[in-house]
Amino acid sequence: FFQGSLRQEVTDFYSYKIQAKYANDYMNYVMPPESTVQPMDNHYWQQEVYITAANLFAFTPWWTANLSTDFQWNKLDADGTDMFNAHFIEPRRYTLLGAIATSVNLKRFSMQASLLYTYVHDRSARRMETAPDKNVFSPTVIASYRPFEKIGLDIRAFYKEIFRMPTFNDLYYVQLGNRLLKPEYATQYNVGVVYSKRFGKGVLSTLNLTVDAYYNEVKDKIIATPTSNQLVWTMVNLGYVEIRGVDVTFNPCFNIGGVALDARLSYTYQKAQDFTEEKDEGWEETVMDGYGDQIPYIPWHSGTVILNASYRKWDFNYSFIYTGERYMLGNNTPVNYIQPWYTHDMSLSRNFPFKHAQLRITAEVNNIFNQQYEVVKWYPMPGTNFKIILSLTL
Repeated sequence: FFQGSLRQEVTDFYSYKIQAKYANDYMNYVMPPESTVQPMDNHYWQQEVYITAANLFAFTPWWTANLSTDFQWNKLDADGTDMFNAHFIEPRRYTLLGAIATSVNLKRFSMQASLLYTYVHDRSARRMETAPDKNVFSPTVIASYRPFEKIGLDIRAFYKEIFRMPTFNDLYYVQLGNRLLKPEYATQYNVGVVYSKRFGKGVLSTLNLTVDAYYNEVKDKIIATPTSNQLVWTMVNLGYVEIRGVDVTFNPCFNIGGVALDARLSYTYQKAQDFTEEKDEGWEETVMDGYGDQIPYIPWHSGTVILNASYRKWDFNYSFIYTGERYMLGNNTPVNYIQPWYTHDMSLSRNFPFKHAQLRITAEVNNIFNQQYEVVKWYPMPGTNFKIILSLTL
């Protein structure tokens, strides 16, 4: 993997930026003979070339516009078992992105708007069937307003249309991939407030609070789901999903006797419902099992508490992660229920000057109370575990 970029301000009015990247990845997927499923030994080689050019035009100090184009080329080759070789299509993908955007930044009001065009063409080196071409326009509008000049309170909102093309992994990896997988289309609405205040003196130095409420409509949402064997998952579409949620973050910072303490508390409520309907043989809409239920592995409630303390050359970190109850399949029945889980983690670090370098030693204790939990059903996570990290910065 390597990449590079070139940026130049030609005039006060015009500047440009060019970036390029090349990546070459290899993966070996092995299902050993003692496995409960068919033995497998597959090799994947994937290459990617990415080139982007952006042009910035500053019409006034408060009004700018941007015109950018991106080109991406992907190649995936593989070999493995006889069955694997017979079905793998050796895909190639050409992606062209074009975007025009503008930004207005006034004293108490700012707005950004953009229109993104996406073209995707897949083909097979074996002349086998691939996903059809895609031509999609995706608009975005973001606005922010500060109603009171001397109070750090901002009201923000955005509207976005997002297009997600399935990756090579999603489409073409053997067993995991699904060639019939459709792209995901999402429409997002968000309204929120941001409050920020800096204190000149005292224990409390800064205070930040954000609250956002959102509503998303997702067509053909892409999710991973287990097949008849829990060790083998595949990608599928959910026809229509509605997501409603609230995100809250609270971030106070303190100075206590030379100790800098940064606290971050976050909470998310998310109701993601599957409203997919299917047509029967008579072409009439029928309601599927699990209609209106929470989609797999999305909790209603989740949150984190993170504390960072710094004193001279010492750094201390504590984190608490909570994920509420979920269901492993779309039908929210007791057999698919997954219990809530939480973990407590701590780390302590110290910097040591080492000649012309900096040595940092970190000791971690994860899952301090040995919580027994599963992020994915039937895949138990580690209990209490320890780690020591040595890093040297030249």
